[in-house]
Amino acid sequence: MDALLQFIFSGVTVGAVYALVALGFTIIYNASDVVNFAQGEFVMLGGMITVFAFEAGMPLPLAAVLAVLATAAIGVALNKLAIEPARGAPVVTLIIITIGASILIRGAAQLVFDKQLHRFPAFSGDDPIRILGATILPQSLWVIVGALVVFVGLWLFFTRTLTGKAVLATANNRVAAQLVGINTAWVMTLSFGLSAAIGALAGVLVTPITLVSYDVGVALALKGFAAAMLGGMGNPKGALAGGLLLGLLEALTAGYLSSQYKDAVAFIVILGVLFAMPQGLFGKSATERV
Repeated sequence: MDALLQFIFSGVTVGAVYALVALGFTIIYNASDVVNFAQGEFVMLGGMITVFAFEAGMPLPLAAVLAVLATAAIGVALNKLAIEPARGAPVVTLIIITIGASILIRGAAQLVFDKQLHRFPAFSGDDPIRILGATILPQSLWVIVGALVVFVGLWLFFTRTLTGKAVLATANNRVAAQLVGINTAWVMTLSFGLSAAIGALAGVLVTPITLVSYDVGVALALKGFAAAMLGGMGNPKGALAGGLLLGLLEALTAGYLSSQYKDAVAFIVILGVLFAMPQGLFGKSATERV
């Protein structure tokens, strides 16, 4: 029982990270129907910028804020320099552009930073909290609470604000959205900036636990994509549920089978969703457009 609870704690922690990445996918998808495979690099940038700013002498909270803002600016630049010029191109072309952007950002990070693993101090110390014979790190609670706060904020954004509904309207029909006065270019810029900021926040929260390097974004993008598909692409509720479920599946697989199979879980989930339920767990909600 203690072992099971420990696996659950580990799964929920890593699942919260996947959920944050999936939420970033959700924002871009809702704005443009494009899957942004550079989302994992935003997580990497959040962690790396925080590490190097902190090592340069900046207070940790300020370094974290700088990382989120700088990554958001990079997300906006990605939209302005790569996505906007290709407006009107097939969705597959836009997805390939995001893959190219991911490779470019990863290469630039390797040159600007280094190839080493890095971390910075946990927000609330490293003394584990014991619960029913299992332990959980205080930083894990920061990750879980951060994911829940972002989820609630996005749910309110998409369902209760005119701007959020404008994002959904833009995804549903860009021309119609323009005809009713929606600034679709601004919606896309906002979406990429917000998505990048959420990715950077995930990097800031998880780096004290998992460490960060220039190449961690690839795996995070894959697993965040799997989580988004599992929950229902474009649905914030599905992104949260999919991320947590994928994290639990990984942790239980590593605990009861072998850690060698852990990374295969994301591929199995993608294939299973494609064959069994292409619209994900919350597919009906995801298909509703404003």
